[in-house]
Amino acid sequence: MPLPLDLANPVSLTPHQALGIPIALLGATFLSMGAHFQHRGVVKVEASLGSGRKAGLAPRQLVALLHRPSWVIGTIMLGLAIGLQLTSLVFAPLIVVQPLGAFALVVTALVQARTSHLRLPRTALVAVGMCVAGVGVFVTIAAFVATETAILQPQLVVILSIMGSVTLVLAAAFALVRKRATAVFYILGAGVLYGFVATLAKVVINRVMTGNFEILTILAIVGLLAAVALGAYFVQTAYSVGSPDLVIAGLTVVDPLVAVGIGIGVLGEAAEAPWFAVVLFVLAAAVAVYGVFQLARHQPRIERTPAPGRAG
Repeated sequence: MPLPLDLANPVSLTPHQALGIPIALLGATFLSMGAHFQHRGVVKVEASLGSGRKAGLAPRQLVALLHRPSWVIGTIMLGLAIGLQLTSLVFAPLIVVQPLGAFALVVTALVQARTSHLRLPRTALVAVGMCVAGVGVFVTIAAFVATETAILQPQLVVILSIMGSVTLVLAAAFALVRKRATAVFYILGAGVLYGFVATLAKVVINRVMTGNFEILTILAIVGLLAAVALGAYFVQTAYSVGSPDLVIAGLTVVDPLVAVGIGIGVLGEAAEAPWFAVVLFVLAAAVAVYGVFQLARHQPRIERTPAPGRAG
């Protein structure tokens, strides 16, 4: 079977590689639904076992989540989302598929409105339009100008070094502010870590496809798994002190910014883009980010504090 990309000769996105786009959109849908169900489970565990302090989920709470059907269903959906995201990265460059995660916020807004039996206000609908338009323009431009080449050892060393430094900073900050941290801290931390997860996944896929599986690639896999574990803990804790729409809004801003920044700055996926494409990249990203924040601000919410005895 031919490889989706001829990594020896960088070319713009082909129709075959464009298959990564619908796969990424489907992954974003599962991401949104998974977050919705996981939040339900975390809220019930926090209501029955929580201490009321913002100190992160305790070990017994993490174990209790395994007995919540809603959390388990959400976790399965998130697993499917990760699988679909990795599949999309096999087909297309990072800067093409990663921004499509913002579609999860649109799905989340619709689900929240549906479950709360409320209509989205006009401001939220405008925000959805801005988010879709911004991401659509960004991905469309990226589809024409993005290129992909074999990732070299110096690039991988840079990525691992940056990730190691960022992880140490997050760990130190967590130790210092754990008892008073808000949902924003955990969301930002998870977004940064998941940005590296996507980047390292792309690196591993690229290195395997080009026959460069060696010690650095193994270190990338270890770093990826560590980032997944710590990022997942941050997300679950964010659910306990914040709403799912806020979590998804933060992740769909921070995660793509980190991944796309590395994709452009380190991996050189936009190295052949003309200057006007770079300007349009910036403008489209700004519109999408503004839409995300406005949607998180204006979409309807309901507070869920289910009784501990009910299933879910």
